[in-house]
Amino acid sequence: MMNVNTEKCIGCGECIKDCFIRDIEMVNGKAKINNKTCIKCGHCIAICPKNAVSTDEYDMKEVKEFTKEEFLIDPDNLLNFIKFRRTVRQFKDKEVEMEKINKIIEAGRFTQTASNMQDVSYIVVREKIEELKELVFEGLKNKGQNILDNLNSDNIMFKRYAIMWLNMYDAYKKDPKQNDSLFFNAPLVIIVTARLPFNGALAASNMELVTDALGLGTLFSGFFLMAAKDNKEINDLLGIKKGTEIAACMIIGYPDVKYLRTVPRKAVDVTWT
Repeated sequence: MMNVNTEKCIGCGECIKDCFIRDIEMVNGKAKINNKTCIKCGHCIAICPKNAVSTDEYDMKEVKEFTKEEFLIDPDNLLNFIKFRRTVRQFKDKEVEMEKINKIIEAGRFTQTASNMQDVSYIVVREKIEELKELVFEGLKNKGQNILDNLNSDNIMFKRYAIMWLNMYDAYKKDPKQNDSLFFNAPLVIIVTARLPFNGALAASNMELVTDALGLGTLFSGFFLMAAKDNKEINDLLGIKKGTEIAACMIIGYPDVKYLRTVPRKAVDVTWT
């Protein structure tokens, strides 16, 4: 539960103003958290000027005091960092260190979630990556063949992908190393799952930023999501928890390619009202 140290509390009311679910009240000049509708978002911990709020549900040692040096990022540099990132499909034959994997997952763990659900889970695939790859190629081949065998007005738009998946599978079978057009011989795959996929997508977005900051490259695989949907073998191999969905598949490794500049994009589509 959330707790207030009444000896430290000065009754400033900042926590009350910032608690959008109104679970905090002032009693005898001190803040009191009722812990009835509280979702443990931690805003009261973050805003208290006297560090009087704590929780016994999470590790308070993780709380860091704000400093400009550690927390502020130049907005123009951040925007350029986002513009410069590229999807990577060429990876070095080099393992990703555990320290870096943990930092990537940490970025997901501290991403905001709806109602502070914190429902996001991560599946790190390294040892079974070849087994997973085989199942994904097989799954795409089967989906592609099913589309071609049952073409109609609803799925005709997927015809070119169906043909592509069959060709990818044939090429992979001929030379799995040379023709890995799914994972591109990357050493690491992180599957992000959540009860609410939107939460997983938010986490994956932050994870990508940290991945690039660590000197690694990322590919978000939409083809993997297609293959894994309703595929019992893939879901069993990954141990997908009941009630959760795959929100993102991040293929990660050290880039074996060097980009020198950003690229142009379509003009922004904005509606001002």
